[in-house]
Amino acid sequence: MKRLSTLLIVGLLFALALSACAAPAAAPSAASPTAAAPAEAAPAEVKDFVTWYQYDEKNEDPASDERVGNEYLRDTLPLFNEAFAGKWRWVNQPKAWDKMAAELVAAVQAGADVPDLFEMGSAQVTLFYKNGVMQDLNEWASAQPWYAEMDANALKSCTGPDGGLYCIPIAQRPHLVYVWKDRFPNGFPKTPDEFLVEAERLKGEGLYAMTFFGSTAFDGEGLTRAVWTTIASFGGSLDDGQGAMTLNTPENVAAVEFLRTVVQSGYAPEISFAGGFQEEEAFKDASAGAFPTGLFGYRYVNPLTAPNGAAYSKGNQEDMLDAIAAGDVILSPFVAPEGMTPGCGVELTGFGIPVGATNPEAAQDYINWIMTDPAQNADWVLRPGGGFPALTTTQSSEQFQSPFYQEAADVLSRSACRAWYGSLDRKAEAQKLAMAAVYKVIKEDPTADIATELQKAQDEYNAGN
Repeated sequence: MKRLSTLLIVGLLFALALSACAAPAAAPSAASPTAAAPAEAAPAEVKDFVTWYQYDEKNEDPASDERVGNEYLRDTLPLFNEAFAGKWRWVNQPKAWDKMAAELVAAVQAGADVPDLFEMGSAQVTLFYKNGVMQDLNEWASAQPWYAEMDANALKSCTGPDGGLYCIPIAQRPHLVYVWKDRFPNGFPKTPDEFLVEAERLKGEGLYAMTFFGSTAFDGEGLTRAVWTTIASFGGSLDDGQGAMTLNTPENVAAVEFLRTVVQSGYAPEISFAGGFQEEEAFKDASAGAFPTGLFGYRYVNPLTAPNGAAYSKGNQEDMLDAIAAGDVILSPFVAPEGMTPGCGVELTGFGIPVGATNPEAAQDYINWIMTDPAQNADWVLRPGGGFPALTTTQSSEQFQSPFYQEAADVLSRSACRAWYGSLDRKAEAQKLAMAAVYKVIKEDPTADIATELQKAQDEYNAGN
């Protein structure tokens, strides 16, 4: 009986085992690990896009000299971040306009942190080239759809001695003369002799013919403005095309002699030599009839009071534009000797991508955003660019058909603008030496021999070649 019970139990267990083997596998429970939904991919990390601008979006002071650029960044940062949401986050690091180039050179050479994009001018191309600071953008830029629409001269200004493209030009900043129309009822003079006649007339009325940046402030920055405009208009140059300075030439001596006559005859106000851009004040109150400076000067020279008493007092860049639209201010080329074309300086401003940039792709995206969006391109030129578009398709846009731009285009068509430094690669040194020599003979020691002083500066510079 016991054996039978044992056999029955064994048989039952065997049957249960067969049944378990034949039954379909039970569905896993909801709590089972194999039942969990596939894990979602982690969102891509948003990376910082770091720029160095001379502008500060956090500065909301309406009286700031850089309010136009500050406002541009404040308006545009959110637009870029929205356009590239999930990819880039624009972080601007404001820098002092007169120190940022040197700071970048030092950072690259030290292997320190550098921005992904640097706001730069064509005057810095040689400095950056010699110090290996900027990436050559030739291959990348030439493959972009906007490249074929670029002004050829603008691209040339961003090209280094080796043919590399070290910046992407966005705006051209030429120089010209702002003129109070009522101070020169017969139009701004065309020749130096005509100018001196008009200057004497204005002096008799207790007025000045012109004001200009005549000090040695900012390490000779004045050389790049009215001084160079005068030299270029007299057919002069500061270099021989091979990197040597040629300051002592008959053309340059004649140009400096003209400036000395203007200063010593009392045709320019003392404030021209005060530094700190104080020379602008004499044009603001119309005590000086003309002001040779950069096209972008319209952003800074305000408020204004016209000779007829009309006040342009918004206290921003619109004051000069309004005065031009009203016909109180006109734009003109500088004077030039008979048979010669007025000269002027010109600089391109735009972007470079430094060597060692963490996210150069972000800089490329930003540049393409500026170059392919007509509204963004025009906005950059009008605000931080302060000049004419380097992109030819933007030149014909509605924003550049105002009286200001139409007059400026006419002036430039009658001028021969070129960069003051030519082939000189130690620009800071050349600027300081040349301006100091000019200042000495027109202001400090007007009895000094002009050729001798120019030669001293020339020899000092060339000794370093």
